[in-house]
Amino acid sequence: MQDKNTGKDVIRVTYRIETPDSPEKIANKMAGDQSTGTFTELPGESEEVRARCAAHVVDVRPLEPHSFASIPEPATGKRYNRADVDIEFPLEAIGTDIAALATIAIGGAFSIRGVSGIRIMDIDLPDAWRCHPGPQFGIAGSRKLMGVKEGVMIASIIKPSLGLLPEETAPIIAELCAAGVDFIKDDEKLMSPGYSPLEKRVEAFMPVIKDHEQKTGKKVMYAFGISSADPDEMMRNHDIVLKAGGNAAVININSVGYGGMSFLRKRSGLCLHAHRNGWDIMTRNPGMGMEFSAYQKIWRLLGVDQFQINGIRAKYWESDESFIKSFKDCMTPIFDESDRPLPVVCSGQWGGQAVDTYQRTGKTLDLMYLGGGGIHGHPAGVAAGVRAIRQAWEAAEEGLTLEQKAKSCSELAASLAKWG
Repeated sequence: MQDKNTGKDVIRVTYRIETPDSPEKIANKMAGDQSTGTFTELPGESEEVRARCAAHVVDVRPLEPHSFASIPEPATGKRYNRADVDIEFPLEAIGTDIAALATIAIGGAFSIRGVSGIRIMDIDLPDAWRCHPGPQFGIAGSRKLMGVKEGVMIASIIKPSLGLLPEETAPIIAELCAAGVDFIKDDEKLMSPGYSPLEKRVEAFMPVIKDHEQKTGKKVMYAFGISSADPDEMMRNHDIVLKAGGNAAVININSVGYGGMSFLRKRSGLCLHAHRNGWDIMTRNPGMGMEFSAYQKIWRLLGVDQFQINGIRAKYWESDESFIKSFKDCMTPIFDESDRPLPVVCSGQWGGQAVDTYQRTGKTLDLMYLGGGGIHGHPAGVAAGVRAIRQAWEAAEEGLTLEQKAKSCSELAASLAKWG
């Protein structure tokens, strides 16, 4: 975006500030500390220097105060003032480097003295940031690789999450393929443990995927866990999957970091399925950390193709409202529609949430619906679990309740009897 007064390209960051002091005062101090200033006047901080690189507060929107501090601290009073504050950083000061953005506009904000809470709410980036690669496949490419031209994409995850040997897992994959799933993935916790090294999994699983393709013409997408803190090791893992004919990988994005993701994306021939484990550290305290709206933009620019975002009535802490917002964030272009990842609805999902998901996400079918226990735990088995979820999504599209659809669909009826 551009500064409306100078016409120069700027990066605008929205912070939610909580303080016993004035939010505007804190915001101005933060803008100074994170650009050209410090705790005292400087002889070298000329008007020319400030014009080139100083950050500026451009808007302060007061919020209802809190009677408590989000960050525990010695009591300073009974009122903690809150505001959403927009600060603009000149592009010339940060450039297009994500490490610079993380250091200047994000990381430093949390060290400011005088705040009892601070949260990154959003980041607006200028066109210069189009230089980042973004998704290689995204929504359209994921559909093409899975052979699903239209409709919701039904997916599963291997359960139990840990402990199965490759030769024990292969028959489960064959069963899932035969049941009609579009996508299967390793659990994010499965990378390359001693009992199930990545190379052995690839050797055991890819013949199953290829055999099903030979019989049916459909290549089910299988995403192998290739994450490693060592980018070279992660790239070796990538190459093992690609050489064997695989087309997808699970990436634990917070574990591999910005640099690891950038290294992988530039060389990748796989569809990159992002698991955001660790994001909760940044966001569970509503007065601290980072909103998903800001967080997800960085990972999309780095090249995430598919993004797990939990779901309706998830098994974890996240509320339905938070999921809906995350879904909308993923579906909102940063620059254009090609930079949108495929939203992956997950976390304790079975057919019971399909109708609500369809209604609350704007009746779109541009999503992957991922069932783990909701498929493997079906009382009539894995194939019935897949059929039950498909029946639930048919109900959603047909405008029926699950109970109405279940009258003619025994698999869905069994799901409702067990979990509904």
